[in-house]
Order: sequence, then C-alpha cells, then structure tokens
Amino acid sequence: MTTSALAIVNAAVFDGESAQLTEGPVVVRDGRVESIGAPAPAGAEVIDARGGTVLPGLIDAHCHAYGISLDMMGLEANRLSYVALVASTRLRSALQRGFTTIRDVAGGDAGIARAIGEGWIASPRYLFTGAALSQTGGHGDGRPQHWDVCPCDGHGVEVVDGVDPLRVAVRERFRQGAHAIKIMTSGGVVSLTDPIRVPQYSAEEIRAVTEEASRRGSYVAAHAYSPEAVVHSVLNGVRSIEHGNLLDAAAAAAMAEHDAFLVPTLACYDAMERRGEDLGMARVSREKNREVLEAGREAIEIAVAAGVAIGFGTDLMGVLEAEQLNGLRLQAEVTGMLELLRSATSRNARLIGRPDLGRVEVGGIADLLVVQGNPFEDGECLWSVEAERVVVQAGRVVHRGPAQGPH
Repeated sequence: MTTSALAIVNAAVFDGESAQLTEGPVVVRDGRVESIGAPAPAGAEVIDARGGTVLPGLIDAHCHAYGISLDMMGLEANRLSYVALVASTRLRSALQRGFTTIRDVAGGDAGIARAIGEGWIASPRYLFTGAALSQTGGHGDGRPQHWDVCPCDGHGVEVVDGVDPLRVAVRERFRQGAHAIKIMTSGGVVSLTDPIRVPQYSAEEIRAVTEEASRRGSYVAAHAYSPEAVVHSVLNGVRSIEHGNLLDAAAAAAMAEHDAFLVPTLACYDAMERRGEDLGMARVSREKNREVLEAGREAIEIAVAAGVAIGFGTDLMGVLEAEQLNGLRLQAEVTGMLELLRSATSRNARLIGRPDLGRVEVGGIADLLVVQGNPFEDGECLWSVEAERVVVQAGRVVHRGPAQGPH
C-alpha cells in the first residue's frame, strides 16, 4: 500500500556534512527521506520553502530538561511530578526551535521517556542519562559547607562514592533505559564548595563506570573543565568531555588520541554572565563563571587544532533555557557556520551513536528543519527567536511558526 508523501520544494539542502548546498525538493515517505532533487510526487503534502534551506533536525548534546532552576538544592527539593511537568514545556520549546533530538545529561528517567514515546508530550527524541554521578564534595554536591544533609538521590545528581556503589548505580541506570552515563570529574560553576580545576573521582572509580558502560555498548560523558580533569577522564575511558573550557594543547592531544569528543556549552556561560546576578546566582558561582567564560572559545580553537571532534551543547538551567538558539550563534563565531552546523547535526549524531540522524540523505530518518533563508549567508534565519521555521520529526510536521513564542 502506498502512503502519502511530504515534499519540501523551492529549497536548498544542507545534508549535515557537505560544504555545498544541493537543490531540493526533499521528498519524505514513511518517516524517511525518499528522494532529494526528484520532482514532488502527485498527491504529496507540499511545504513551500520559498527559497529557504532544509537542514537536518538539530541535536543538543548537553540539555537539561529537568534543570528547571539555577538553585541546585532547590531543584532537588522539588517534587519530581512538578519537575517533570515543567520539563515537558522545556522539551516542547526545544522542539519548536528545531532541536529534534536532545541528550539529557543530568536527569530524566524512564517515566518521562515513556510519556514521550507514547505521544503524551511533544518533545525532541529524548536520550537520558538519569541523574549524573558525583563524589561527595564534587560538582554535583550542591550543599553549602554548613549544611548537614545528604543529597544522595536527587533528580539531577546522585552522590555516590566508591567502586562497588558506582557499579550498582550504573547498572541501575541501564536497567531503566539510560542512553549513557554522566559523571562529574572536575569542579563546576553553580556548585558552591568545589574548586573548579581539581579532578574528581579516583581513576579506579572512573574506570568502574566506563567499564560498565562499555559492556552495555554505551559510553560515559564527563563534566570536566581543567586539563588535569580532562586527561584524568579520557585516560580512564570517558568518551565525551562536557564543557572543557580550560583545555590546553596537551589535554586536547590526549582527547584526540583516545577519540574523545568535546561538547562545548558556550550559551550557558554567556547567559549567566549577563543575567546571573539578577537571577540570584551566588557570588562564588558568578566568579567561577567569569573564570571559564572567555576560555571556552579558546578551548574550541585548541581542540580543533588537535583534531578533536567538536559537538554542540547548551547546558541551560532555569529560565536560561530560552537562550538555546544563542548557543548556535556563539559557537559559529568561533568555528564558522559550516563547522557549527556539522557539530549540531552529523557530528552530534556520531557522538550519540545514531548515524540515521543528523543528515539529510536518502533512507535517513526525516528529522528536518526548514528555515526561511540561507544560514551560510544570514545566520539570523537559524538562530533568531523570531525567525519562521518548519520542524519535521520522523516525516511529520510538528511545528510551523517562529522559533520561540513569548517567554
């Protein structure tokens, strides 16, 4: 039985990799790309791109659906039902911007994944790690020094110490359907008591996590800023370095040698610098943010020079999630538009092990973004929140209109 097709006409096509745009139409049937450049078949639903561009659906490899607050302990104190409901609005907004896949690297669970899978929530494809793993006093331990409570089992971070407890925690995450595992291997910005450069977790603890993930055919993503923490992570099997702002040439060389990815998150530092004080961020967090803010751009340049694969992420907490598209602009300022688009499409697809995503190619899954312009000539058509777009997920139109409504 022949099913109806969707045809996107009057469009140039960025395939996720090539420097040169090709000519459409793009024809979709049964959720996959059927043809590129062939005439639209009779009876197809037609989207007129009006001279715009078809891109692969964007992938945010460092997103926090459950990150509904900049207050780490306040976030963990909320009822999970409330967190999940707010998270559903964050996911819907990301989809409307054109992000058809996200990797949630500190939160999420089988419940919200099931609701998405059953169609109760409009959402990007959702790959979750469950709560990130942190050592006591590490980046995920959000307690001030004078508190005497244990955030042992939070929505976004779980504090777990020791090889055997870590093995159990990893196995439990995979039992619940986790895509990958997230660990904290250096200090961070919003945590209050950990120096940002000091490596966290022992080599034995990291290896326990990476070995368990490898046996499941998965991998580990590590929050790491300093060269010491980056090297400590990749030498012990970590595949994906998140942030990496303080990277140096030697650490980048170690990443390249071990085929590790760098996922920059420039959007969050820029947003916290501009808005953090008004949102009540602690002074110590604002000071740590300034330490890594400008270094983040240089880290990308260092990584590119070393041959490290560069992904794309945003890491936006609380109301800052509205700045997701700004992350595209900031990274394009460092790498140029072509490399930015590769990072947010085909390269992130390779990172998450989904070669059927992140490309516009015959036989590929039809997750597509149609913008009204050529992003290589005018990036505003891609990252302006007012720019009109059409978002297609698995061959179905899921959004037509501005990237972002009133916030």
